[in-house]
Amino acid sequence: MLNLDFHPIGRHFLQIPGPSPVPDRILRAMSLPTIDHRGPEFGALGLKVLADIQKIFQTRHPVIIYPASGTGAWEAALCNTMSPGDTVLMFETGHFASLWQKMAARLGLKTEVLSYQGSDSVLTGAPGWRQGVQADQIETRLKADTQHGIKAVCVVHNETSTGVTSDIAAVRRAIDNAKHPALLMVDTISGLASADYQHDAWGVDVAISGSQKGLMLPPGISFNALSPKAIEVSKSAKLPKAFWAWDEIIELNKTGYFPYTPSTNLLYGLNEACDMLLAQGLDAVFARHQRWGAGVRAAVRAWGLEIQCADPAVYSPVLTGVLMPEGVDADAVRKIIYERFDCSLGTGLGKVKGRMFRIGHLGDCNDLTLVAALSGCEMGMKLAGIKLAESGVLAAMDYFANHPAFVPVPRAR
Repeated sequence: MLNLDFHPIGRHFLQIPGPSPVPDRILRAMSLPTIDHRGPEFGALGLKVLADIQKIFQTRHPVIIYPASGTGAWEAALCNTMSPGDTVLMFETGHFASLWQKMAARLGLKTEVLSYQGSDSVLTGAPGWRQGVQADQIETRLKADTQHGIKAVCVVHNETSTGVTSDIAAVRRAIDNAKHPALLMVDTISGLASADYQHDAWGVDVAISGSQKGLMLPPGISFNALSPKAIEVSKSAKLPKAFWAWDEIIELNKTGYFPYTPSTNLLYGLNEACDMLLAQGLDAVFARHQRWGAGVRAAVRAWGLEIQCADPAVYSPVLTGVLMPEGVDADAVRKIIYERFDCSLGTGLGKVKGRMFRIGHLGDCNDLTLVAALSGCEMGMKLAGIKLAESGVLAAMDYFANHPAFVPVPRAR
């Protein structure tokens, strides 16, 4: 039976790669009284939040805000731009890329899946789940599609199941080099506000994201960032949509309102999160996540364990996947760490379940948070009988001590 009264002394270490810990400042903002979502105060809030989230996506174009999870925003991206029977080209980099493909198929789309072409020294049962998107494969496939039957290319920016990022600008170049009209759709649910993401500069047509990762909010808000091309395509798309339809939302957003009841108190939190991120500056936000990731990876290497992402060029600044030695059940190790040290780690998903656990280093976090979480990991693995080469905690401490955090120059907003 679930014990809902389980509240150990001290702060729980939530080191999963989202939902991430919510800062007290955002929790306080969310505790404000709910207001009339048709009243003048809400209109002012809506206009500010819509303008600020454009800055987070680094776009001048509309960003749709849904009271939904990231899964809803996946569906919204597809049903606003596709028609029944359309073909979408998807690249499998992990569990969430696979789930998006399954959704597309359930919506009546034809899905064509590319996967990494190369050797996988550890996970023979999950080829490609240690690498990013291969843009050259996409270019080759699109050049072969001379009739332009492929209507969209769908890729994941930061694959939460594996700790691998992908070069989105390279994917755009591949589409352009092929002279193909396909839309570029990008899932940046775990990337936004943690890893550099440039919607306009990278030529993305539809971006999908959620509130519970780098934005440091609870789950419950999701986003579609749009391009003018995507908006134009949506006018003739034939997949059914009502709640998800962009047209009504874009029109009402001009005055700060929504055609449905918005999640008012989560929008209070989003407003506060945007203030925090923009005051620090996105460059500083991305730099601290890169630094945290490097410190955690120093610990994993010191332990003598392998990192799930096999290519250092695409290490995620959001999370690190830690591969367990052969024969060790990663979920059993996670259970020890949780029960003994009140630290939650991400489980392995899909093809890598039981083979790895994931350490989140995103959102409301700092050096000491990570050192403490790594201490829990180290003690838990020792209790599980895993022979570690040396102390990862000391390695992380040395890294953080010798690599000071980037201090941004205050900027006017």
